Amino acid sequence: MHRLLHELRLFFIALQFFTRVPIPAWVGFEPAWLQQCARYFPAVGALVGLFSAAVFGGALLVFPPLIAGLLAIAASVWLTGGFHEDGWADTCDGLGGAVSREKALLIMKDSRLGSYGALGLILLLGLKAAALAALAERAPLLAVLLLAWGHMASRLAPLLLMRSLPYAGDAEHAKAKPLATQIGAGSLAAAALMAMCLTLPLLAGPWPLGDVLLMLAAQIGAAALTLLWMHRWLRRRLGGYTGDNLGASQQLSELLLLLAALAMLPHLSLGTT
Repeated sequence: MHRLLHELRLFFIALQFFTRVPIPAWVGFEPAWLQQCARYFPAVGALVGLFSAAVFGGALLVFPPLIAGLLAIAASVWLTGGFHEDGWADTCDGLGGAVSREKALLIMKDSRLGSYGALGLILLLGLKAAALAALAERAPLLAVLLLAWGHMASRLAPLLLMRSLPYAGDAEHAKAKPLATQIGAGSLAAAALMAMCLTLPLLAGPWPLGDVLLMLAAQIGAAALTLLWMHRWLRRRLGGYTGDNLGASQQLSELLLLLAALAMLPHLSLGTT
């Protein structure tokens, strides 16, 4: 019972860190919990995804797909406070130009938004909205489920970077201290298992299972290749990762999951459900 209560506390800590959702006062806080709660990133992503997907599905009943997609994105940004989008913008600012490692780290600490960050946000959010709209035009129900699933699955990307790269920033002034400094193999395995379980609703949809599995394989493959590229890029430019880079990896993975699904859709019998 004590173990279950501790795990529930860890989930609430992760929820508090990544969203605006208030948590019960009895949860309390200990700094070490920020490290341990990493395994609940996919679960928090699932809740964010469900909220965004609910807005998307409701908006599709009233508005054109592009407007519905933008509203869904706005809903997730509001719920998370733009936490990951901020990391993406800072990463674009810091690594968009040909600057030294030290200069890149200083730029990413700056709260001001630069040209690279602004362009990166416009392109990222625009591509996500366009992908959601195109998916909804062909298969509305599938688009809603993929939105929720993508939020969940993309939260594995920061965990993989945390496991495979050292922390590159100033640990004493890290935005995500001590959350974004390390993750154990056990926590990573638990997060992956959780993500697999949260994928079951998508597999149970009214579509041929083989086609859904092919689509998921293409999505995971595209996201994995992108993450491998990002891993090499960060290792070369920074010698590791920062908290901003973790947010950027989530955003980029989420986009790639949507684009890969859209690319596969014409080749599969997923219909217009």
